[in-house]
Amino acid sequence: MVRVSKVIPGSICDEMGVVPGTELLTVNGRTLADFLDWEFLTADDELVIEARLPGGEEIVYEVERPEGDPLGVELEPPTIRRCANRCEFCFIEGLPSGLRKSLYVRDDDYRLSFAYGNFATLSNVKERDIARILEYRLSPLYVSVHATPWEARKVLLNNPRVPDIVAQLTRLAAGGIQFHAQMVIVPGLNDADVLEASLADLWTLGDAVLSVALVPVGVTQFSHLYTGKPMDAVNAERILATVERWEARALAERGDRWVFGSDELYLLAGREFPAAEHYGDFAQVENGVGAVTALRKRVLSGVSALPRLDGKRIGVVTGVSMGPLMPPLLAALERQTGATFSLIVMENSLFGPTTTTAGLLVGADIRRALENRADLDVALIPAETINDNGLFLDEEQFIALRETMPMPVYPSYDFIDVLALEGEPGLPGRRAA
Repeated sequence: MVRVSKVIPGSICDEMGVVPGTELLTVNGRTLADFLDWEFLTADDELVIEARLPGGEEIVYEVERPEGDPLGVELEPPTIRRCANRCEFCFIEGLPSGLRKSLYVRDDDYRLSFAYGNFATLSNVKERDIARILEYRLSPLYVSVHATPWEARKVLLNNPRVPDIVAQLTRLAAGGIQFHAQMVIVPGLNDADVLEASLADLWTLGDAVLSVALVPVGVTQFSHLYTGKPMDAVNAERILATVERWEARALAERGDRWVFGSDELYLLAGREFPAAEHYGDFAQVENGVGAVTALRKRVLSGVSALPRLDGKRIGVVTGVSMGPLMPPLLAALERQTGATFSLIVMENSLFGPTTTTAGLLVGADIRRALENRADLDVALIPAETINDNGLFLDEEQFIALRETMPMPVYPSYDFIDVLALEGEPGLPGRRAA
């Protein structure tokens, strides 16, 4: 079902009389199943739209619009396709009970893969979905491959009915669809020979596979399903050696690196991160591939434009893994602004000490870090800790937390986004975001 949630005032649909709650039924005779149908089928300039108004009246709109003019509606969110796999390493299986319900939704939806870059296993894709992907050319997709050998993939996904990913990707590639792939590496399951076979299979797909990210398995103190080995420095080094061997081949034969290790592998192995040039266009930065390097690049490229903040005392909250990496960045900020930066490294109180990512710190961690810091004029916290509704993972409201702190608190992605704002942080007239 496709239902309108909002109509933009003055838009084509507003002038036609479409109102929130209107159910959109067909476009040019084709039934609408979801937002993808609406987006692709309304690309024409001459449209016949069948709809049902909230009161039950059915109506037909005939539309002739100037090229490129938006119709002006927002749709209700689609019903998300749930994941049928039971991966031991699934992040949701490592969540404690009692959090908001939306956090426990295990999506595995090719539509969200195309629209938002969510990774999907394609294990619930049917024939009609394949046809739809090809018709609408939903490319690139973001695919959780994990392993291409079929038996190994069944074990990893804990799903004996999972389809053959090589056959799926081969068919889609033949239709012009491209992919960014990820493999969560579980020691003893999909490293070593399985990893080599998987990379070889993906390599045979040629230009269809745009990039491959190798990510180490991560568990929390609540990961009750996980029975495998943890990732350690030795395994991380072996995986990076595999990355380097394959990227050398890719550079020689294709002109790009193709396969990348996630930042966590470099941290575990005690390796320095590659330079920005290594990551090209940072295609998988949201997957933790090159995130630290991208942060360094943004800071160093933006620091010279920062205003003077002499005398200001600025606290920076981060997680355990980023703690050792912050001092050089903060030193550069101090030199340019004249402010004093205090690094506050916090252990995750919700997920436990094995979860060291700054973006997974919760409201309680931020509160502990800042509630007694009357010595600070301003505090910066990782913006990734807060969702679009202003909530931390533990459902603490950022606005409520901020109001109880002894200093202004700003979510920040890279320091520059806050420090470069007009005026000095914390002065009257500046409102915390």
